[in-house]
Amino acid sequence: MKNGEAIIAQLRSNSVEAFDRLIEQYGDRLYWHIRRVVVQHEEAEDVLQDTFARAYLSIGDFRGETESSLTAWLYRIATSVAIKALQKRKKWAFASLDSVRTSLLATFEQEIDPSADEIVVRLQRAILTLPTKQRLVFNMRYYDELSFEEISQATGQSVSTLKTNYHYAVQKIKEQVRVIEIE
Repeated sequence: MKNGEAIIAQLRSNSVEAFDRLIEQYGDRLYWHIRRVVVQHEEAEDVLQDTFARAYLSIGDFRGETESSLTAWLYRIATSVAIKALQKRKKWAFASLDSVRTSLLATFEQEIDPSADEIVVRLQRAILTLPTKQRLVFNMRYYDELSFEEISQATGQSVSTLKTNYHYAVQKIKEQVRVIEIE
């Protein structure tokens, strides 16, 4: 039995140790995925905690048998919880997710470390200007290094749609970085 299969079997038997290992193995990756969605550190921690609670409570519903499917399942939960957190923000209650970009960018600007590398800051600004679907796909592919198949499992979108969104995201980021360089 492979490591992924072993942890899945242990999780299904409600092993606290397996759940602790799950948090240890996926906690950092999921935190940064969530943080790139919600931007704020405190909110990312809350969403991460909610993600693991939901995973624990619904492990019986998990139908995969591989570590890859476990990863995709956890990303699906984390993405869903993060998007719901964005939707719950009172000031955005009547706004679309894509209209949240301005506020996320403002939050990012407030949290920039003065010693941050200028190229990284430019990249993050460009990413935050993307529509939500493109930003999610770009982050999962670029930062989390998930395959398009894993992203498909996590988002429920087809691989071809994801590739198209990723391509447009890369093009828009390149354009934004050029615009920033010109200014």
